[in-house]
Amino acid sequence: MIKLHKWQRILALIVVFAIALTSSAIFSPSLSAQTPPKTPKTELRGIWLTNIDSDVIFSPKNITDAVNRLDKLNFNTIYPTVWQGGYTIHPSAVAKRVFGYLNDPTPTLKGRDVLKEIITAAHKKGIAVIPWFEFGFMAPADSELARLHPDWLARRRDGSTIWKEGVNDRVWLSPFHPEVQKFIQQLVVELVANYDLDGIQFDDHFGLPSEFGYEPLTVLMYQKDIKARPSNDSRETFWIRWRADRINDFMARLFTVIKARKQKCIVSLSPNPFHFALPAHLQDWFTWERRGYIEEIVLQVYRSDIKRFNQELEREEVKLAKVHIPTAIGILTGLRNSSVPLKQIQEQVQEVRKRNFAGVSFFFYESLSSWAKETPQQRDSALRNFFPTKIPRPSV
Repeated sequence: MIKLHKWQRILALIVVFAIALTSSAIFSPSLSAQTPPKTPKTELRGIWLTNIDSDVIFSPKNITDAVNRLDKLNFNTIYPTVWQGGYTIHPSAVAKRVFGYLNDPTPTLKGRDVLKEIITAAHKKGIAVIPWFEFGFMAPADSELARLHPDWLARRRDGSTIWKEGVNDRVWLSPFHPEVQKFIQQLVVELVANYDLDGIQFDDHFGLPSEFGYEPLTVLMYQKDIKARPSNDSRETFWIRWRADRINDFMARLFTVIKARKQKCIVSLSPNPFHFALPAHLQDWFTWERRGYIEEIVLQVYRSDIKRFNQELEREEVKLAKVHIPTAIGILTGLRNSSVPLKQIQEQVQEVRKRNFAGVSFFFYESLSSWAKETPQQRDSALRNFFPTKIPRPSV
């Protein structure tokens, strides 16, 4: 018989014990298999509310009916557009002073404070309202804002300003221009100061397409800072970085003034995936998240292919954001000319929950039931299955 030293006997016992544990794990049902996953204590259940392809905001009754419906379906957050198409949806003294319109001149909006109506109706039901600053630095090419302030417009290297969005001609305000920054900041602070809102949300338009930035003032700023002219290649790495950093600086200042006015106001962002947002639109939202300039992310993952959808959820910057601040996923529920199957929505919600994200937000209200192959009753039934009981949204 081989005689074992004391340390060899101890090692052998450890190996036997490890084998026993492994065998138990292989041949016994796992704990996770025996115990269903716990229901989350909080979940963001959001919806974007638009003034395009939707009738909701155009009458007080429509607002009340929509809020009541969302309450019955156990939503807890509404993101209503407030800056869209070159106008504010709410009365704005800042907008009136800068380009002559107190709010959107559409007859059914004139003389009303739509945002106040939405906040009043939603808060009665315990639903948070986070106004959505939809157009960001973008404006219609034929807007009064663009006509009265041509020196504010961002330009390509060839001097052109028009940006095609579908069939629409848009322009972009230069986020580097001091007067543009002042205007945007005043619009935002006015909102925060005048309304009992729960937060404010910026989106992918809070940046600038990287082909722009060649307006004379920006070029002079760059030359003063770098002692050289910007690259002719609009996506040259250093030129991208310099412009993104200037927008980062503005976002830092904006966050500070929002919090100085209303500490509990959530600063939310609904960006595109980062690998597109930074090089294509100079939006370095990962830096904003790391530095604390935003407190909630609703990442737009409008992908019909489930593999591509899941790939976006698995990106490293998304995982890092998720453990730092509430990070939810924006899911497309349909457009007027492009319905989204209920099965696709269900599958995407499941994938989001499987990865323990903070929740979901659907784009947009009208497509919850309209333009779909399923009946409105079938769509509402599915939504009730998504959100069977009420639950609070995540705190920040």
